[in-house]
Amino acid sequence: MTTTGDDRTTAMTGPWWWERWRGAALDAGLAALSAAECGAEGVAFARDAGLPVPVGVGFGVLAGAALLIRRRWPIAVVLISIAITPAQMGVLLTVVGLYTLAASELPRRIIGALAGMSMAGTLIVALVRANQDMAEGSPSIGSEFIPFFAVTAAIGVTAPPVLLGLYVGARRRLVEGMRERADSLERELQLLAERAEERAEWARNEERTRIAREMHDVVAHRVSLMVVHAAALQAVARKDPEKAVKNAALVGDMGRQALTELREMLGVLRTGDGTKAKAERPAEPPLAAVAFAAAAAASRAVDEDGPCLAELEELVGQSRATGMAVDLSVEGEARDCSAEVEQTAYRVVQEALTNVHKHAAGAKTHVRLAYRSAEIAMQVENEPPPEADASSDARLPSGGNGLVGMRERVMGLGGVFVSGPTDGGGFRVSAVLPAAA
Repeated sequence: MTTTGDDRTTAMTGPWWWERWRGAALDAGLAALSAAECGAEGVAFARDAGLPVPVGVGFGVLAGAALLIRRRWPIAVVLISIAITPAQMGVLLTVVGLYTLAASELPRRIIGALAGMSMAGTLIVALVRANQDMAEGSPSIGSEFIPFFAVTAAIGVTAPPVLLGLYVGARRRLVEGMRERADSLERELQLLAERAEERAEWARNEERTRIAREMHDVVAHRVSLMVVHAAALQAVARKDPEKAVKNAALVGDMGRQALTELREMLGVLRTGDGTKAKAERPAEPPLAAVAFAAAAAASRAVDEDGPCLAELEELVGQSRATGMAVDLSVEGEARDCSAEVEQTAYRVVQEALTNVHKHAAGAKTHVRLAYRSAEIAMQVENEPPPEADASSDARLPSGGNGLVGMRERVMGLGGVFVSGPTDGGGFRVSAVLPAAA
């Protein structure tokens, strides 16, 4: 883990403005060396200026000790080094101060201006010192080489620390930028992982809801018909044995169909090539990929194996077999639609007929299906139920999820769903679905 920004501020363990104790120790050591150097050079400065030696030494020590604040106030350190340049002291102070200034985050124009002032001061002092040496008759270079010597000394003292400081500062900023980028990528990956987990949970919940709707539609319709036939069987068992036998056969057929559809639904939850997947299983994919793959596989299996509008006549015939008067009318030219649209339309009609069996047994029902240019409309409307009798009182329980499931199906495909009682005392279920989901 890296530390940047606020984390770096909280990670500082050194005193005052130092991030670490070793940085404070380094600056203290440099300040001691610089103070010793400037103190020693202060002796000559005091003699030349006619000052007491302790004054010159004390002035040099104070000036050299300025390196202790180089990290906090680099401009002040460079200005002090420029100020004591005429006294011919503070070479270490100048070199370290310029390096620290160039490596800092200050604007380049400030760095260039201070470096230029330091170079000019060093150049002037070098020229004056060389001319004084020649005037005193000390053996030295010729007068024609004095400018070259002064320029070389000024560049040698100023340029290397400035260039090295610029390089170190640029490298430090690059490393800091890479560290911040790594932290940013780490945070983004964490957010993506959290978002993927949320989407995986959403996919699992959606698939649970989808499977619950399918099982509700399959079980509720078949079992409702079985209960209706069983009630009719109980009513006519003694009066009409032949009709009782017929109803018993219908109950058996409905039970077998319900079991078949339940097996198909449960088969959706299993992989078709489970043994092959176990034999050739690679490294486990992420949780989100597993959830999305399972949801997609289940959706494809349900859509491919589910019912279609071509089976609508058979569905209506099953309700007619229970004694319900059901009319089916189809408007427009029948055409193939997407499997999901046809399955949803079928389930809407199926659940609406189931509700008629539950809440309006014996009521005459009208089923209408209309093929339009870009949509499919369906409507199931029942008239008020007749007075209850022994054959129609099947005492069917209701979970209250039928209309909710139909609405979820239709709205999930971008359709419109409306349900409610009619003025005549019946109930109407209407839905419009886009032809292409």
